[in-house]
Amino acid sequence: MLKSMNLSRRAWIAVTACVVVGGAVAAFLLPRGSALAAIGDITSLLLLSVAVAVMVGRARSNEGPARLFWGFMAAGSVLWWANLALWVYWEVLMRHSVPDPFFGDVVLFVHVIPFMAAVALRPHRAQPEKKLFLSTLNFLMLLLWWIFLYAFIVFPDQYVVVHRALYSRNYDVLYRVENFLLIVALGFLAWRTSGGWGRIYRQLFVFAGLYSLTSIVITTAFAKGRYYSGSLYDVPFMASICWLVLAGLTAREEGRIRPSELPKDHRWLALAPRFAMIAMLSLPVIAGWAAFFDPSPVEVRRFRLFITLLTSLVLGLFVFAKQYFLDHERVRLLRDSQRSLEELQRLQTELVHREKLASLGNLVAGAAHEINNPLTAVLGYSDLLANQHGLQREQVAMAQKIGQQARRARDLMAGLLSFAQRAPSVKAMVDLAAVLNRALQTESLPLVGNVRVETNIEPGLPRIWGNPDQLFQCCLHIIRNALDALEEVRGGKLCIQASRDGDEVVLEFCDSGPGILEPQRVFDPFYTTKPIGKGTGLGLSSTYGVVQDHQGRINCYNRPEGGAVFVLRFPVTAEVESAQA
Repeated sequence: MLKSMNLSRRAWIAVTACVVVGGAVAAFLLPRGSALAAIGDITSLLLLSVAVAVMVGRARSNEGPARLFWGFMAAGSVLWWANLALWVYWEVLMRHSVPDPFFGDVVLFVHVIPFMAAVALRPHRAQPEKKLFLSTLNFLMLLLWWIFLYAFIVFPDQYVVVHRALYSRNYDVLYRVENFLLIVALGFLAWRTSGGWGRIYRQLFVFAGLYSLTSIVITTAFAKGRYYSGSLYDVPFMASICWLVLAGLTAREEGRIRPSELPKDHRWLALAPRFAMIAMLSLPVIAGWAAFFDPSPVEVRRFRLFITLLTSLVLGLFVFAKQYFLDHERVRLLRDSQRSLEELQRLQTELVHREKLASLGNLVAGAAHEINNPLTAVLGYSDLLANQHGLQREQVAMAQKIGQQARRARDLMAGLLSFAQRAPSVKAMVDLAAVLNRALQTESLPLVGNVRVETNIEPGLPRIWGNPDQLFQCCLHIIRNALDALEEVRGGKLCIQASRDGDEVVLEFCDSGPGILEPQRVFDPFYTTKPIGKGTGLGLSSTYGVVQDHQGRINCYNRPEGGAVFVLRFPVTAEVESAQA
């Protein structure tokens, strides 16, 4: 409907001028009667129809808090439209005066509440969806409280025991308070907000001020018998509706306005939940006044106590729902905090490992050459000494032991040099399934001791970006460690699984051995539980470094039923997937 209208602010200002001038001319030239009432009522109804269309259009073209804001504005406009439609029904179609008391007054009173809810949302501020949910709950509680005030103060004199004078006085006071609060809220936002939303708030502030002033004037004139539909009193009323439409058109020409960040001092933002709490706590006080101090007739007092009790029950349900949501939110936050703490601990452990590896690499890179030369000399001379003729058997054994220890030291230095190599490795797309099969075929799997190896490799695994030789060595190190552990308990099972988990390829090695004595230290350099001479404690440290170099993660833990589990995760990048496709 808005697109078909194709309204602009300038065009609407011209329409507003025509409406104001035309309404004034009709009020001067036409006598009081059904014709003038029809012109005034139908014109106001048509203007409100445009306002509803503009607000609905704004709600449909926005999202998030802005959509909810304009949705509330549209709801308030629809209720206002319904009130005017009742006036058209009575004065134009039925050609009767509006009855007193009038049911449309309830609709007129309620229509301001969605406007207040829209202002309370403060869509110019960025806020998460969960905050919007809480804001909606607070709004519903305040909405119910305002309806309760109307039912408690105005409704008894309107329908329970009809008292027209008291009903009109109480209604006017409560309605003016409601409009005054809306004006204050809009004025505060117009003062504190800049940019596109600031301009919208200023337009709405003018609308609310003009409408409230017009409402007071019309109410005063009606009490003195001077008001009738289509009179000059309706001209500023029509102008206020036009200004509401102008605010919506201003928002349309502004486009989608991005919400700003939260202000540094936003203590006043907690006013909505505090008002909701005050509304809840005020009910017992109001019920006490109605029970012991209310001078009204018994029927009115009973009705007021009943409506207070009913409102307390409904508000109690809202409080329960809000607390239930907050409890779930606290549990979620605790879980997120726990996950964040675990992730922080994991990152800290990785950082410590990296520092250890980096320090060891720097040390080895500087000292390897100086250590290798003496080791080569020791190994050569020990071999020469062992091959000398005329030596006693004990002397030959001692020379051979020197050679064995020298070879062990040389192998250790070779491992350190391989571990500390800092040159970037050549990488390509690697099929981890093929790497695993190669490692299983290379390693001499024991056929004795009841050792069983089970593999479960998911078909169609995506390739990763890495170095196949380094990844092969990683798999080999883990498989050998698992087989050594199974050999200690004279058999068992080794399960190897390869699968995809989201954007990662996961390798899992699980054995039924005795487990790891200290899982948190298993990647430390030189940490080993193997007998002297069988392991250097650098295999898993080297594996850790390779996995980190491939932007992956490695983790180990003991199973509750026994045995160790090593989990390796490697990322699958979008570039690799597109290259494979």
